[in-house]
Amino acid sequence: MLEGIRSIRDLALEGRRVFIRVDFNVPLDGTKITDDTRIRAAIPTLQHALARGAKVVIASHLGRPKGGPDPKFSLEPAALRLAELLGVEVLLAEDCIGDGPRKIVQDLREGQVACLENLRFHAEEEQNDETFARELARLCDVYVNDAFGAAHRAHASVAALPRVTRERGAGLLLEAELAALGKIAAGEVLRPYVAVLGGAKVSDKIAVLDALMSRVDGLIIGGAMANTFLAAKGLPTGKSLVEHDKLALARTVLARAEERKVELLLPEDVVVASGLDDTHARVVDASAIGEADMALDIGPRSLEAFTRKLRLAQTVFWNGPMGLFEKAPFAAGTRGIAKVMSLLPGAFTVVGGGDSVAAVQEAGLAASFSHVSTGGGASLELLEGKKLPGVEALRG
Repeated sequence: MLEGIRSIRDLALEGRRVFIRVDFNVPLDGTKITDDTRIRAAIPTLQHALARGAKVVIASHLGRPKGGPDPKFSLEPAALRLAELLGVEVLLAEDCIGDGPRKIVQDLREGQVACLENLRFHAEEEQNDETFARELARLCDVYVNDAFGAAHRAHASVAALPRVTRERGAGLLLEAELAALGKIAAGEVLRPYVAVLGGAKVSDKIAVLDALMSRVDGLIIGGAMANTFLAAKGLPTGKSLVEHDKLALARTVLARAEERKVELLLPEDVVVASGLDDTHARVVDASAIGEADMALDIGPRSLEAFTRKLRLAQTVFWNGPMGLFEKAPFAAGTRGIAKVMSLLPGAFTVVGGGDSVAAVQEAGLAASFSHVSTGGGASLELLEGKKLPGVEALRG
């Protein structure tokens, strides 16, 4: 994964403008950051650059602004939070290109930090426009990518910019992500190796399911995507979310698992309610979901069966919650998986981004995992065997 890619440790940073692409695409409630995990994840790389006497220029996207600048997608809250965490002043530019940012960067002294405004305020960022990338390049002497969460995007600051920058490399976070997920993707792990997949849709995970099938010893499927597999086996699913156009595909996955002798576990029981806002949850057998029922979590017997499988594992990769964990009546399955994985002695445990990471953070268990990824889509694409544009652009 890291072949041909230089580390920030090996780059000459002293007294130079070091452009660090970070992933500060954090959730906001108005101007309040509700989860600063991604900002915290960038701290080691930023501290390394500052300690080496770099003039640090950070850039990120935030949300999906349409048609130009939008105050509600400003990086100001992220810049303020970063200043608190780093303990240094962070200068926020009014834009990411043009005279204003150039003046701020030009005036930077060693050990100072400037934060460019949201890259997506310019449509050229998502278009991977080389002219836009060259404008960004006017602000840097050295390029460092530490934004694993955006590495699967062929965007200007991720793909085009490093290609027009002579000195480029990976930040500490990106290195750690590629090292951990690279082992998982290659199947170069201790066995038994078990994958846990959840979330809403089978369609989001088809390529990953296919890739994992030849590498894992066991596969656990929960969350709403399990409903499609239950339906594919002919079981009633009531009002549960089911991808009816993916039933044939689910049957193929089940057949392939049997053929390859990969034990595939589905929920034995589920927690149901009449709808997403119903707090009167009850547990039923997976074969007894009523017409008016919606399956919203795995049940206690399922959690026990999944736990037994996980306790035998030496390597576990998890992506996707076991249910609607944001709501208390349907959180036990996801929290249970997080707890079990956090207690596996000597096992290599990786959580692959998205809602499962949010659940691990919420439970205060992140420190007990071998690796907690900051990239949902990027981690899945790596596992599928895809090359990530932001990684490939750093090679050579």
